[in-house]
Amino acid sequence: MANRAYVSFWTRERSAETMLDRFERFLGTFPVSSAPRRGFTGLVIRAVSPAEPPVVEHDLRGTVATATDVIALAREHDSADCSYEVEAHWDVWQRNLETGVWQKAPESVLLICNGSSYDDGVAGTSGDIAADIGFEHLYTGHAGLLGSYGGRSAPSDPVEAEFLAWMTDEEHLHEYYEKTRANIQILLNWISSAEKALPLERHFLWSEGEENLEARLDQILAVH
Repeated sequence: MANRAYVSFWTRERSAETMLDRFERFLGTFPVSSAPRRGFTGLVIRAVSPAEPPVVEHDLRGTVATATDVIALAREHDSADCSYEVEAHWDVWQRNLETGVWQKAPESVLLICNGSSYDDGVAGTSGDIAADIGFEHLYTGHAGLLGSYGGRSAPSDPVEAEFLAWMTDEEHLHEYYEKTRANIQILLNWISSAEKALPLERHFLWSEGEENLEARLDQILAVH
């Protein structure tokens, strides 16, 4: 299964009273997809812990829900022991494995606000606000190919072998760098917008496959 990448955000002077106001401002910074009916597409509210059934689920597909619309629904269950999971989409570059053509297409992202009492205070370790930003390879590439690692992992299957063979062409590799760096910039620009909109204490970029995701992204951005 492909690794996922995440961003965690911690705010200063957090409180139950300001929680949803800040989450609304955070949602307002998210660069929603320009594709028709692809913005904020769902809201799931959980209470106490993720092991409990959702308190409520809102399917927002087929609407054009704004950050204000989403938070209006969230306020119906405004509590420090709740979490609020908002499904959204943004446009990132992806390569079609069959054709090799790059396309900027909607990718699902999960934006989460953790109440201070939810899941035994998980906000302290995972962030008052967190985001599952999708597959790690959208920002790091496949098979250790990008950056200054200096080596490429041996292909584990025919599809990966074909991909690595395709990337031996310098023009294809250059394009791969270009599109991946564009995705990284989309991510970093969004984080910068969130930092300007919210009183953030800190943020942390991490993933399931990289020991230091921020350093990995810096490596890829530095290669010309």
